[in-house]
Amino acid sequence: MSKIAFVTGATGFLGRQVVWAFDRAGWTVVGSGFSRATPPSVLKVDLEDQHAIDSVLDETKPHVIIHCAANRFPDKCDADPDGTRALNIAASRRIAHAAQSRSIILIYMSTDYVFAGRPGEAPYEADATANPTNLYGRTKLAGEKAVLEVCGDAGLGIILRVPVLYGHAETSTESAVNVLVDAVWKACDEDANINMDDWSLRYPTNTEDVARVLVDIATRYLMADEARVAMPKVLQFSSEYRVTKFQMCKIFAEILGLPLDGMTGTGEDKSAAVPRPYDTHLSTKVLEELGLDVRTMDFQDWWRREMKAYRR
Repeated sequence: MSKIAFVTGATGFLGRQVVWAFDRAGWTVVGSGFSRATPPSVLKVDLEDQHAIDSVLDETKPHVIIHCAANRFPDKCDADPDGTRALNIAASRRIAHAAQSRSIILIYMSTDYVFAGRPGEAPYEADATANPTNLYGRTKLAGEKAVLEVCGDAGLGIILRVPVLYGHAETSTESAVNVLVDAVWKACDEDANINMDDWSLRYPTNTEDVARVLVDIATRYLMADEARVAMPKVLQFSSEYRVTKFQMCKIFAEILGLPLDGMTGTGEDKSAAVPRPYDTHLSTKVLEELGLDVRTMDFQDWWRREMKAYRR
């Protein structure tokens, strides 16, 4: 019998890669979206409507749900706190109830921003105390708690935390990493006066790697059957490649053969409207103990291949 995966946020930056990875692995994949949904390839489902969630799950009968849909940009979260809570928390709880009542495994995508990221604290283990510094992190942590409260005891709720992502994008603004390429082009003008963070440490991870790991997790937990009750409920995946945003810009400029005269690296911005952590490096120890492959593709090699599309 074919395994069935249901992916929320299937039209999004990560969701598209997740759909592709499960399809390539031989699963039957059903994707959902809302504003960018294109039925019948991607179903339009309002995650604020419990009846809509219940109906689509009864129709598609998935074995696993991968919940990618979220408001994941800290600045946008602060601009729309009510909408952020509705999607990141309330919708996650609705999906958890629907999954639990149908014995469906639910994998909830979360973030390294659930941690404070103070100097000297990283790397964070999966069971480390979470203490988010901004609304985005707080809502994602609340979503984690909702999923585990509803599904955890039955072994159906799984959390996967990941850091900042990069990869194939429809527009550069889909990724906090990809969008830096635009800044590099602007910085060719020595009068651009672009200030770029050279303080906080990032561990950019490719969406293809995250999608591959999700397939491995779904397969492992589905095969475990009732034994998954005793398996870890909080997992973390991350690249080990450490870099600041300014350092990424310098890499992009070098690959493209561009000057970076109009950009300056800056230290900690204590006046930032949305506070960012210094270092939220995630330990992948739990995934490794499960025997899953935590290797990631080389950041610079991937961009050297991808940059062909960015050359002008």
